[in-house]
Amino acid sequence: MALTLAEKIISRQAGRPVRAGDLAIVPISRVMVHDSVIDAVMAGLAELGKDRVWDVSKVGVFVDHAAPAPTPVVADSHRVLREWVRTQGIETFYDAGEGVCHQIMVEEGYCEPGGIIVGSDSHSNSYGAVGAFGAGMGATDIAVALGLGRTWLRVPESIKVTFTGGLRRGVTWKDAIMRVVRELGTDGARYACVEFHGAGGLPQGDRITIAGMTTEMGAKAGIVAGTPEAPAWLTADAGASYLREVTVDLSTLEPQIAIPPRVDQVSDVGEAGRVAVDIVFLGSCTNGRLVDLQQAAAVLRGRRIHPRVRLEVVPASRRQFEDAMADGTLGILSKAGAVVGSAGCGPCLGRTGGVLAGQEVCLSTANRNYRGRMGSADASIYLGSPYVAAVAALTGVIDDPRPYLDATDAEFDALVARRRAERGDRGAASVRSGDRSRELAMAGAPHVIGFDGQED
Repeated sequence: MALTLAEKIISRQAGRPVRAGDLAIVPISRVMVHDSVIDAVMAGLAELGKDRVWDVSKVGVFVDHAAPAPTPVVADSHRVLREWVRTQGIETFYDAGEGVCHQIMVEEGYCEPGGIIVGSDSHSNSYGAVGAFGAGMGATDIAVALGLGRTWLRVPESIKVTFTGGLRRGVTWKDAIMRVVRELGTDGARYACVEFHGAGGLPQGDRITIAGMTTEMGAKAGIVAGTPEAPAWLTADAGASYLREVTVDLSTLEPQIAIPPRVDQVSDVGEAGRVAVDIVFLGSCTNGRLVDLQQAAAVLRGRRIHPRVRLEVVPASRRQFEDAMADGTLGILSKAGAVVGSAGCGPCLGRTGGVLAGQEVCLSTANRNYRGRMGSADASIYLGSPYVAAVAALTGVIDDPRPYLDATDAEFDALVARRRAERGDRGAASVRSGDRSRELAMAGAPHVIGFDGQED
């Protein structure tokens, strides 16, 4: 019988043929646990009567969600977690500052292609970047997986997404996956596996972006077909049955923007209007890699961010952080006015590092924008690519990044000055990093959050 990627992986692990809708008990290749839920996971193990995990070599533990600890309560939780890791003898442990669990899981080779990996985080779908079946689970199910080394699954139906053509300059794979979210919606892939074709040859980081954001469609898993890490047997069969098929022509794709408070409320950036922003976040498991930081640096090199905008940069892992230091990328971003945080989740989930105040507007390269995600429920979060983020930090408004990438220096500076003037910030025209006097003089200027120029 013709099988999808999800059906092939689960059949192989279950030791019998299964189809969508079947129930299967399967062994786990690895379990990922992070600091945000460790207390509940430990309590679940105790309720099972398990004082040891089933295999310490197959467990990865991470301190990344609220790291470094922002409160004494969180610090106490981290202390308990570290002691539990030592008592269990778990060697795969990454403490605060090492990076986001998903980035490290893929980057360091902890995801077995063709295996089943469960994690205590919804974006464990990211492991499909290397051809694994990655799925997020709640604390109770993670406790069972830790104690028994297996879990149960209902085999998901699959949705096939095919990418054709090539991306144009200034358009990224973040735009591509946002276009898919726009097509399917937040419920369009509920408990399905989204199977991507035409992306297997991409750099690993772009594949993480694609697979991880299937969570925002309600998917159980997201798997990129044809990756170099995947075993030869892991190919979808001709004639496999799909719930739905979607084709995205990359050659016609525009930069995308998700409008709050829904991740599927996506439009071409030019249709969203030039919304004024207060803070820009560049990072997360979605867009915190070297290539993302380089894209932002290409826009900001030799320039200063808007004087009324804060730019927070958080690399996805220590390796990405160090690579960005080595090639000068972080230096460019810092000189532009960015605050660079230690590798980790940062403000993505609103628990540490640059949380949003009420009425603030954020342009984020992360994956979610619902109310309260990054701080106050009265804040607004727009999602976009690193290029869009860099332009927003520089001009103070959301704008199409492509004219900036193709402009001469004079044209670039004139365009930035025009956008700043349209925002209503008189005196904020200086954009070169060597001339900060006028920008600093604007520190007390009235704040504008609407593009209509009205002060709030």
